[in-house]
Amino acid sequence: MTPYEIPLTPAPQKFQLQMGGTTYSLLLTWCGPQGCWLLDLRQADETPILTSMPLQTGVDLLAQHAYLGIPGQLWVQTDGDLDKVPGFTDLGASGHLYYLAP
Repeated sequence: MTPYEIPLTPAPQKFQLQMGGTTYSLLLTWCGPQGCWLLDLRQADETPILTSMPLQTGVDLLAQHAYLGIPGQLWVQTDGDLDKVPGFTDLGASGHLYYLAP
């Protein structure tokens, strides 16, 4: 698999990403009470596919949703501590989101 770092900033954001030939819309929001970033994955027309997935480190975020047929993997990693979940100011700096293409 080929890794691709998705460029992020430490702010809520929305963008489109092509995964396996299909364009998806990704929305990242900060959940203050839980202290974590949440990811919404939508079709290009904004139809929700997966909502409020925490950016958890050490796991393929798409693995438990293989039945959806989304190609590749999404991984979160923080520099210097592979188990640390990215905080609000970490996203895009020391906290990274990677898409691994099949």
